[in-house]
Amino acid sequence: MNIRKVLIIIDYKGFFCSKQKSYIYRGGMDIPLLLSYFKQKGFEVSVTSFSNINFKTILEQSPLILYTSSEDKNGFYKSYIEDIIFQLEESGIFVIPAFKYLKAHDNKVAMELLRISSDLDSIKSIKSRIFGTIEELIENKDSIIYPAVIKSASGSMSKGVAKADTPEQLVQKAKIISSTHNFTHDLKEILRSIKYKKEYVRESFYRKKFIVQNMIPGLLNDWKVLVYGNRCYALYRGVRDNDFRASGSGKFEFRKELPEGMLDFAYSIKEYFNVPNISLDIGFDGEKFHLIEFQFLYFGTKTLEKSQFYFERIKDQWIVKDEKSCLEEVYVKSVINYINNCK
Repeated sequence: MNIRKVLIIIDYKGFFCSKQKSYIYRGGMDIPLLLSYFKQKGFEVSVTSFSNINFKTILEQSPLILYTSSEDKNGFYKSYIEDIIFQLEESGIFVIPAFKYLKAHDNKVAMELLRISSDLDSIKSIKSRIFGTIEELIENKDSIIYPAVIKSASGSMSKGVAKADTPEQLVQKAKIISSTHNFTHDLKEILRSIKYKKEYVRESFYRKKFIVQNMIPGLLNDWKVLVYGNRCYALYRGVRDNDFRASGSGKFEFRKELPEGMLDFAYSIKEYFNVPNISLDIGFDGEKFHLIEFQFLYFGTKTLEKSQFYFERIKDQWIVKDEKSCLEEVYVKSVINYINNCK
């Protein structure tokens, strides 16, 4: 591995990752600015697209790979990205972040499997059940503790998130989230079941995967916390009116007074998963922190870009720095810090 050589992989639009300032045209980071920050630190940086990757050259040069993801409808292009990053990692190339974290992007089932399989007990106050069809849920609905939260596998800003107080409500709302109705497909399945009767087990009409979680009571807000290397950016998010969801509520505030221990909690999660940066949704019930959701790449950067200050970890203490941040500069610093710690 050549730790001074970096290859940045952009998408078919020419974009790399996400950036709030360019969100209106669904753009990404300023690539020339990224390159300049890397070069200032002595890195040799090049850029390519997924379709122009030369596997032979990459295997010979063994650069560090930084790549983007996608949130295209139905995940068609993201699936293509996953194929490529998986093969690069399988070939021994150092991709940042690791493939499993790409798999968890915009995929709450994969995200929850990372939580379930982790050894970090502090993030397990939220317990999830994962399901691939409505039939699997129906078999298990009486073993779930209510009220429960049901979430579609993909979606942001609280889309595809609902609360259920009873097993009947849960099944009803899960049908909406997991529906895969297709007239031609469904008609063929119905006709087969009529023709073959009991011998035929019909395919489910509800095959979009989803998760069901315990609900943390009494949360009046949550916190969006972005961790880049030794820096944290925090945004207070109040819950929606007559609702339990905070994401997308618009009730946002930048506060310097944070729940004691929250930054240490956030930083410990970033360190555990061994990534340069991470996006966390954190709830605090007055006594305990709860990790609601987490992402490792292609997450929203509003919390960093809009903040007039940030928190920096210096000798195990968090110091407030009163200055705005440049996303590209902070991103590059977090990656270089990560690389140096991986030596």
